Amino acid sequence: MKNSPTPTEDRPRLEPSAAWREALALFDADLARRGAAARTRRAYGFDCTQFALWCTTQGLDPAQVSTRVLRRYAAALGERDVVAATVARKLAALRSLYRTLREHGHLAASPADLVPAPKRPQKLPHVLKADEVAALLDRIPATTPLDVRDRALFELAYACGLRAEELVNLDAGSLDFDAEEVRVEGKGGKTRIVPVGEPAVRALTRYVERARPTLETDRAETALFLSKSGRRLSTSDIRRRLRVWGRRAALQGGVHPHALRHSFATHLLDGGADLRVIQELLGHSSISTTQIYTRVESARLKSAYARAHPRA
Repeated sequence: MKNSPTPTEDRPRLEPSAAWREALALFDADLARRGAAARTRRAYGFDCTQFALWCTTQGLDPAQVSTRVLRRYAAALGERDVVAATVARKLAALRSLYRTLREHGHLAASPADLVPAPKRPQKLPHVLKADEVAALLDRIPATTPLDVRDRALFELAYACGLRAEELVNLDAGSLDFDAEEVRVEGKGGKTRIVPVGEPAVRALTRYVERARPTLETDRAETALFLSKSGRRLSTSDIRRRLRVWGRRAALQGGVHPHALRHSFATHLLDGGADLRVIQELLGHSSISTTQIYTRVESARLKSAYARAHPRA
C-alpha cells in the first residue's frame, strides 16, 4: 500500500474513483430522499468526497475500507491539528455514508460503526439571563417597520426557541393567532407545533398588521419575515440584526440567534418544565441532545453554591 498522504481541508484536484463516485451519488440521493437540507447534503458531500479522494490515492474503493483504515484517516486528520469537533463531524458523515451503502446491499456491515469519535471538550452553551433577554427585547422600539419586524422576530425566536434557519423558513401562514401557536419546519423536514407566548403574539400582530404590508413588494412572497427590499430574510440577516440590538442593549460577549434558543430551553428547565417537553419544543430527535441544558443548570447551581456557602 502507498504511504498515506495527509488529508487536507483544501479541495483536492484529483477525482474520486468510479466506485467512489457511484457511492457518493447514491449517498446524496439517499439524503435527498430522507429530506435532508441542501446545506446538510453539501456538508456531508464535502466530507465524504474528501475521504473518497484520500482513499483513491491509496487504491481503496468503498468496499475495501476497513475500521483500521478509518482510524488511520482520523489519526492523520489529528496530526494536521484538525480540531476534535471537525474530526467528529467527518466521522459522522462517513458513518452515514456507510449506513447507506449497507442498507442498499453494497456491504454486509459498516466499518465506520466501530470507529469512536474523538472526545470533545465540554462547552456549555451561551445562555442569557432572563433580565438580559428582557433588556434586549425591550430595547427594540416600535417606530419603523424594520424595528417592528425585528421585535417580532426576536420575540418569536425566544418565545419558541427557534433556530435561525427555522425563522427564515416561516411563511405568513405558519402562524395561527387564534391558537397562539406556530408550525415549524425543522431539521430533516420534520414539522412541529410550538406554542407562542402573549408578548410574542402581540409583537407579531403588530408586525403583520402594520409593518409587513409596508415591506411587502410582491404579493406572491409568502415569507413571514421580509427584508427592506421585500424578500425573505436570510440567516445572515438575522445574525447581523441581532448583533446590532445586542450592542445597543450592552450585552456582554455579544449575542447570536442560538443563544436565544439556549436561553429558551434553560429558562424552561429553571421553571420546572420536563426535559421531554423541552425536547419536543426544540425539535431534538434525541433526548441526549437536550440533556446539555441540565449541565447548564448544574453549573449555575454550583456557581451559586460556591458564592454563598461559607464552607464551599
